[in-house]
Amino acid sequence: MSSRPAPEASARAFARMWGDLESVGLDASSGGYRRFAWTRTDHDLREWFAGECAERGLDLTTDRMGNQWAWWGDPDAAVAAGDPGVVVGSHLDSVPEGGAFDGPLGVVSGLAAVDALREQQVTPSRPIGVVNFADEEGARFGVACAGSRVITGAMHPERARGLRDVDGMTLAEAFELAGGDPQHLGRDDETLRRVGTFVELHIEQGRTLEDLGRAVGVGSDIWPHGRWRIDVPGMANHAGTTAMDDREDAMLGVATAILAARRAAEQHGALATVGKVEVVPGGVNAIPSCATCWLDARGPDAVAVRRVVDEIRDVVADFDALVTEESWTPSTAFDPALAARIAATLAAAPIIGTGAGHDAGILANAGVPTAMLFVRNPTGVSHSPDEWAAADDCVAGVGALAAVLADLAGPTAA
Repeated sequence: MSSRPAPEASARAFARMWGDLESVGLDASSGGYRRFAWTRTDHDLREWFAGECAERGLDLTTDRMGNQWAWWGDPDAAVAAGDPGVVVGSHLDSVPEGGAFDGPLGVVSGLAAVDALREQQVTPSRPIGVVNFADEEGARFGVACAGSRVITGAMHPERARGLRDVDGMTLAEAFELAGGDPQHLGRDDETLRRVGTFVELHIEQGRTLEDLGRAVGVGSDIWPHGRWRIDVPGMANHAGTTAMDDREDAMLGVATAILAARRAAEQHGALATVGKVEVVPGGVNAIPSCATCWLDARGPDAVAVRRVVDEIRDVVADFDALVTEESWTPSTAFDPALAARIAATLAAAPIIGTGAGHDAGILANAGVPTAMLFVRNPTGVSHSPDEWAAADDCVAGVGALAAVLADLAGPTAA
């Protein structure tokens, strides 16, 4: 079987849904998006997803972490028969000033793929699910893929409840304000047992497909990656009256950490980024009493990534800094047989790796047979307003996803 373009009606549905989402969370001045978990914007996105599912007659459920699952067919009957469902989807939240495609492309494509199968008058023999994972980016509470981590048991619910945003609000408080029960957070085996296979479609965060001249590729693996918080103490004082030798400036520790990260990453063949800093009291004419920065480190080899972090920890120890691991995801290889099957279904689509983390990686590490599809990004840019995919490539992605679903879900004539 080879992939086919999405039928005309599902392509139109994709364009309509994409247009519906275009203004939600958009900063018109920068062109970037701020779609943070458990905010009013997030509520609007979740309501949009629920409405699209209702329009298609899909049964919508919400798990113990607030992830939304829409089902075509009966997932519990399939579990009882020993043949659980095939799930597609991604997330709708964003990083600060993020692009339009990272996350939403997978959700919209999942819904459009359902439309495509119905337009082709195909009824799957296995149930098909479309998921919207909550808080994938971790932009508000600092831990990426929180929605999938909690339901798989990769993050303890007590830790999840205690995560705080920049305003000091805990995830538990935000979850409750959004209408959830924070005491209900936790591993969700009832939800997980319904997922026999998970396929996440995502914009490529790089230029491999552009260089290969292909619109769609299949994922092979995700590099190991993690996040660390570095807290540096200091002593507040006046910037204009305190001698340089008398200063305990917390920002010196942060600056040292940033330089050490660059040096260690280059030495060990890894990637390291300090992209967020918080300073107290935060005045132009005040020496900081404390400063916190967050380190993102990843690479093809887990040992090398750990060495980068250890070197940074050793350097900032001179400033009495505390380095705390907030998340770690080991190297994740997607199911190779599944990847090969999908590549064959898609006319020998290229199989490529990625340095970006995804909910698919969390599910794969939890033992769920998992695969990823990537859609060409000619800019190679992600987590930025410059992230982009051509309309024809997006439609090709829908067609590819529909073909994969038709193969994996075992179609029968309607």
